[in-house]
Amino acid sequence: MSELTIASGHTPAAGLDADTLEMMLDALGDFVGHELSEQRQLELDHEDVCPEDLVRALSDPEQLGVQLVFVPEAYGGMDGNAFDSYRVCEVMARHDIGVATAVFATFLGSDPIMFGGTEEQKQRWLGAIAGDGIVFAYGATEPEAGSDLGAMKTTAKPIEEDGKTVAYRINGQKQWISNGSIADMLTILAMTPGGPSWFVMANDAEGFSAAKPEDKHGIRLSNTAALFLDDVEVPAENLIGGEEGKGLIQAQNVFGYTRVMVAAFGLGGGWEALDRAIAYSLERKQGGAPLAEKQGYTHKLIVPSAVWLEASRAFIEQTAELIDDGHGSDGAMNTEGAIAKLSATEAGNAAADAAIQAHGGYGYTREYMVEKIKRDVRITTIYEGTSEIMEMTIARDRWQQHLKTSGAYYRDKASALTALHRTHPEVGADVAALACTSLAAVMEACRLARLTRQQHVLFRLGELICAAECAEVFAMRAAQAVEGHQNPKSPTRFSGKDLAVMSRVYARDAAQKVAQEGVRWVGGALTAESADVSSLLASIPHDAVRMAQAGLIDDMNLVADVLYHRTSA
Repeated sequence: MSELTIASGHTPAAGLDADTLEMMLDALGDFVGHELSEQRQLELDHEDVCPEDLVRALSDPEQLGVQLVFVPEAYGGMDGNAFDSYRVCEVMARHDIGVATAVFATFLGSDPIMFGGTEEQKQRWLGAIAGDGIVFAYGATEPEAGSDLGAMKTTAKPIEEDGKTVAYRINGQKQWISNGSIADMLTILAMTPGGPSWFVMANDAEGFSAAKPEDKHGIRLSNTAALFLDDVEVPAENLIGGEEGKGLIQAQNVFGYTRVMVAAFGLGGGWEALDRAIAYSLERKQGGAPLAEKQGYTHKLIVPSAVWLEASRAFIEQTAELIDDGHGSDGAMNTEGAIAKLSATEAGNAAADAAIQAHGGYGYTREYMVEKIKRDVRITTIYEGTSEIMEMTIARDRWQQHLKTSGAYYRDKASALTALHRTHPEVGADVAALACTSLAAVMEACRLARLTRQQHVLFRLGELICAAECAEVFAMRAAQAVEGHQNPKSPTRFSGKDLAVMSRVYARDAAQKVAQEGVRWVGGALTAESADVSSLLASIPHDAVRMAQAGLIDDMNLVADVLYHRTSA
């Protein structure tokens, strides 16, 4: 992702055309808005009830059929791609992340079939999703294993007749399963003699039961339940792919894709909360003037969140495009998916928190939706891999890249960004280059002093890597937008000039973060026996990073003007 050629823009892979996507998004927004009023949302949230009627209506091809976007045309779907899916997930999340989770759970539950099933299995079950709107659940997580799928205890023992396996008997328990007690069909990960394997199971299978829904902090409009499997017998043809031991590979192959979708939930929830804070600040007066006119309010609670969210969008879109261009097979985009998820879900959570603060005492009451949004968006930093797992995933992969390239990985990115700055000085690529230069020095210091043995250092590297790479991609995509070469399916809320100024603000933050916190964690982990890395730390361009902050407040003023429609950047 260090190639920063922008002139040609993006040539979309298979998927919906821009007009069809917009029609789908409009129809989705109208349908959910009509069926799920704010009053009903708050009532369901208070009562902790999943609106199963709405979940099924959204999936029903006779009503809306949103699931068609996720299913290939060969099996009755619309053949939407990753970019389409991100846009749908964002719109769903803006309405309700709990309902969005229920819809997403069917897509997630069908993933093992989509990417590992036989042609007959795909025709049978993907066809049922598209044609009948059946609801799926994804049964992977277990009480003691959590996100470590390899530590599962659920077993599937073959049942043989005349030396041939005709069925499997499954025993075990699953935890935190979205749609757990409302799904028509479930995909269950279990340990077979040949290794972890996926099975498709009907909800009326003898020996299967679901616990009462969990009493959750947020996404209370989603159904989340524990599953119990007591000698559940499934026919051998329900073994996905027809071969044992492929389960973990099938799960890992789609992490890049599914984490982009959860990233879109964070993006949608964060923007919904932030837009409510913007609207509130236009009406609420303090000291004789609207809060929207007070820099102390906008520059602390509104502008930073908007910039972080749009930086995350840039990375989401870049990752979705790469997946659509064929880079997502065999788990190749797992790290990019982790960066997208870490950035967007942390940004969404922070934006929702800022929105509560922006509303003052009102934001802390259940009458105002920002309180609910904050509780809902919080889950995005936990499910489909916690933020800490994302940090570990990012750090481990990029650490290997640093070692393989003898430290050139981020230096090369810095060089490419410097070149981009020469043609597009307005996007902050030179400051993003400072972040990458600093990161290269920090990682080399960690190598020489063997600091990644400290788990906390490794995790903090993941956080710094995320900031630097988001700055890189934001600068690149802002330059594309300035030239009018952005993806035709990207939202058009902000112009190329708007995105350029946001990119400058974000790049300054990323460079400051990497330079300062990098030194902090390197210095904090050094011992008397550590190798001398003083020359590497001295090579971090602190003076240049400080000088790059010049003009920051002016740029934040411009972002505020854009958000409040006072002018365009």
